[in-house]
Amino acid sequence: MINIVNPYTPGSGRIPSYLAGRDSIIEEAKRCIVSTQAQFPERSIAYYGLRGVGKTVLLNAIENIADDLNVLYEHIEIKENNSFIKDVSIASQRLLNQMSFKENAKDKLNKVIAAIKQLRVTINPADNTLSAEIADLTIPDSLSNDVTELFVSLGKLAFDTGNTICFFIDEIQYVEDEQLEALLMALHRVNQLRLPILVFCAGLPKILKTFGDIKSYSERLFQYTQIDSLKNNDAINAIIEPAKPFNVKYTEDAIAEILLATGCYPYFLQELCSTIWSIYDKNIIQKDDVISAIPYSLENLDNSFFQIRFERCTETEREFMYAMVKCGELPCTIANVARIMNRNVKSISPIRAQLINKGIVYSVKYKELDFTVPEFDGFIKRLEEYQTWDEKKKKNAT
Repeated sequence: MINIVNPYTPGSGRIPSYLAGRDSIIEEAKRCIVSTQAQFPERSIAYYGLRGVGKTVLLNAIENIADDLNVLYEHIEIKENNSFIKDVSIASQRLLNQMSFKENAKDKLNKVIAAIKQLRVTINPADNTLSAEIADLTIPDSLSNDVTELFVSLGKLAFDTGNTICFFIDEIQYVEDEQLEALLMALHRVNQLRLPILVFCAGLPKILKTFGDIKSYSERLFQYTQIDSLKNNDAINAIIEPAKPFNVKYTEDAIAEILLATGCYPYFLQELCSTIWSIYDKNIIQKDDVISAIPYSLENLDNSFFQIRFERCTETEREFMYAMVKCGELPCTIANVARIMNRNVKSISPIRAQLINKGIVYSVKYKELDFTVPEFDGFIKRLEEYQTWDEKKKKNAT
């Protein structure tokens, strides 16, 4: 039975059995790590793109490379309204625990511990472990100085002990501006001193503007790499390669139908292929098989990938999103959204800001908006409550 094992992997951050179309990106990350290990430090890398394009998968794949290269690393996933600085402090403590200290590095070790203490994280001197509490950080200059001191001390210790450090930071768009500024300043100083610390971060497209607004030199701190949908040939490989060990093939028409239905977005592609695999126990997948599986795949997406994001939104935010869909074409202008909602632009600007902060929409360009999740407008159109709202709008217009 071929469908006992499913070689396709829809899920957040799960590395596919065949990772298609990202070879050059991964090789560049590896080059940066190896160069930094050789005492030729490289710029950090920021990956940006919409939901479901594989940013987290990339970070996880690069982490595996760091592990193979014996690099010290920590993974930090940012959550809304959580303290990023607390996460960095705890990650730094774990890095300390991984290092092999030389006798002449003890002074630098003490400096790192002192820097962690400056961030108001309680440290137990008996075993150098951290408590989970952090005090309120309200002084911007002090915060930036403390984080810089931590990174510099950690970098000097890594250099002295022959180590390289990588921070993998996911969902970086959720870092509050004050704490992001502290990170950028710290990384700027690390670069100036040529210390062996790299940051690989991933976030939504808004990070480009956010980084630049906070520190103009951020454009020189990072390599910025856009992660987008797969090219056709790469998407085809993502379809056919996982099936090869099971002697399963797709007809050309079937492949074309998958590409059309998914738009070559990695998550959608994995979801549809996984659905096809779970339904059909056969060695040749044909176009009709794909067409029959699409409704089930959409149902899976509606009940999980889309619904989870929709549930996070208030009634007012949902109405804003309905108006975006009602515009008929995305990206749409906030003026059109306001017109459909029968409100002025100023009154709906806070709603727009809330949706951007939640990572549901993003500014494509000045005064234009789109959803961060591809095909989210299609999901909304399938909702009964949207259809009811739309009918009321039509009646009121007549």
